[in-house]
Amino acid sequence: MKAPLLVIRTFGIVAVLAVLTLALSLVAMRGATPNDASAQVRFVREMIQHHSQAIDMAIRIRDRSADPDLRTVALDMTLAQQDQVGQMRGWMTQWGVPWAGQAMTAEHARQMGMATSGDVESLSTLPVKDAEVKFLRLMIRHHEGALAMAKPMLNDTRPEIRSLARNIQTTQSSEIALMKTFLQQRGATSAAPTNSTDMQDMPGMNHSH
Repeated sequence: MKAPLLVIRTFGIVAVLAVLTLALSLVAMRGATPNDASAQVRFVREMIQHHSQAIDMAIRIRDRSADPDLRTVALDMTLAQQDQVGQMRGWMTQWGVPWAGQAMTAEHARQMGMATSGDVESLSTLPVKDAEVKFLRLMIRHHEGALAMAKPMLNDTRPEIRSLARNIQTTQSSEIALMKTFLQQRGATSAAPTNSTDMQDMPGMNHSH
C-alpha cells in the first residue's frame, strides 16, 4: 500500500512544480512592467489620442445621418473604441504611469491618418450627404493609420498589447472594407484630400493630454 501512496505524492509534487513553472514562464513572457519611456506606453497614449478623434467623428455623423447602416457602424465604432480607451487607461494605472504624456506631433498624426480640426468640425456643418461622404473618407484613412500603429505591436511581449493590436487589425480592416462599400453606394471614391495648412490645429497636437 505504501508504493501507490508514494506514487500519488510524487505525481502531486510534479504537478505542483509544473504549475509553478508555467506561472513563472507566464510572468517572464509578460516582461517587465512598462515605464513612461517604453514602447508600450507610447503606443497606448498615441492610440488613445487616435481613438478619441475617431469617437468624436463617429458621434458627429451618427447624430446627423439618417442612413441606418451608417449609423450602426458609427455606433459600433464609438462603443468599441470607448471600451478600448478605458482598457488602455486602466493598464496605465496598473503600470503606475500617468495618462498624460507627449502627444503625437502634427506630422506623425498626419501619417497615422488623423484628421484636422477643420475636417472634424465640417462633419457638423456640411450638408448631410456631403458630411457622410467626408466622414467615410476621413475614417478610412484614420483606420488605415490605426492599422499602421498596431502592426509593430502584434508580437509584443505584453499579452494585453498583442490582444489589442490584433483586435484593432481585425475589426478596423473589416470596417474599412464596409466603408468603401458605403462610398461606392454613394458614387464616391475613398480618396480624401488633406489640408496641410490646418495640421497644427489637430486635436491633441504638441501638448500633454
